[in-house]
Amino acid sequence: MSPMLRVLLTMLLLLGAACGERQQPTVESPSPRAEHPAAQPDDAIDSQNTDLSFLIRSGVQEVPDKRPGTIRLCTYNLENLFDEVDDPTLSGRNEDIDDAIPEERREALAEAIRRIDADILCVQEVESEDALRWFVDGYLADMGYAHIASVDAGDARGIEQAVLSRFPIVRVQNWPAKLLGGVHPAKWGDADNWYAGEPITFHRSPLLVEVEVPAEATGSAPYRLSLFVVHHKSGRPGAYWREAEACGLVEIVRAYEQEHPGANIAILGDFNAQADEMSVRIYLDAGFSDVFANRSGREILTHASDRRIDLILVNDALRNEVLMDRAFVLGTNQRPAGSNWRDPPPPGYASDHQPVCVDLVPLDRGG
Repeated sequence: MSPMLRVLLTMLLLLGAACGERQQPTVESPSPRAEHPAAQPDDAIDSQNTDLSFLIRSGVQEVPDKRPGTIRLCTYNLENLFDEVDDPTLSGRNEDIDDAIPEERREALAEAIRRIDADILCVQEVESEDALRWFVDGYLADMGYAHIASVDAGDARGIEQAVLSRFPIVRVQNWPAKLLGGVHPAKWGDADNWYAGEPITFHRSPLLVEVEVPAEATGSAPYRLSLFVVHHKSGRPGAYWREAEACGLVEIVRAYEQEHPGANIAILGDFNAQADEMSVRIYLDAGFSDVFANRSGREILTHASDRRIDLILVNDALRNEVLMDRAFVLGTNQRPAGSNWRDPPPPGYASDHQPVCVDLVPLDRGG
């Protein structure tokens, strides 16, 4: 079947379904306060007799086996994981009363998470710790995620970063409203910037989580990971904001490294920028390594827009333990190539992002 016929077939299957996700993966929002509208429920679509494998447009379809003695670290933007409880602090354009993630998407997210089988899973676009626990208890109760960290990141829509871990979380910290220097410009692309003249701060504070892998799991001494989970400002006009956020986080990490010499540090999450853009180059110039630095092609694309904007960056200490050749992106169902972002999502759709994973040996090998 030709690609065009596949697109037409899928569109026919989707006719009559209720409007699904309102997020636009490729067209930038006119103002920074309208960056990622919340999801609307979609109707279930019978795909029992239809081959939808062509909807996996990037990433790998088979998850690599986890080698004995390794742990799997992953990042995954869950795209608006809101629960069914109204948050009274959110109103107006940020009202969440109708934003609960549909059942079909919950199941698809859970399937993807089960497949990657992460020992430590860093996630973005979570409404709250309560919402995350609601999802884990309902769909991932047997996955061993006994340790959860999720802290208000200062986002007006209420979304934040979080960590699910099979190992103890021994420290949680973030820096909401931290001043990053300078003020917002008058324009957001061609539109007026709603933040014009205000001091630049983290749009969503990075989340620091320290995870300690106990000696019984390493077969040697306890092993500690320091994870800075990010969700940088989106939108092409937001490049200046992302660059300020990157500089601010590098400053935080440098101070952290002075306090904790030899710390195993990863900066990971949704960077809303590709590796050749300035906001990511700031991290690379600071000495962090991209786990996909020597690879290219569709197998490492992470977003529905055919970009690689979800990254795992590691410092020198951690790089010695990371199995770079084991890094992978799990392909998940996306809207067909050439379709409109307003089209209802296809069967099996979990998120407009795809999980990014790497395995590491939890034994300090020196920096």
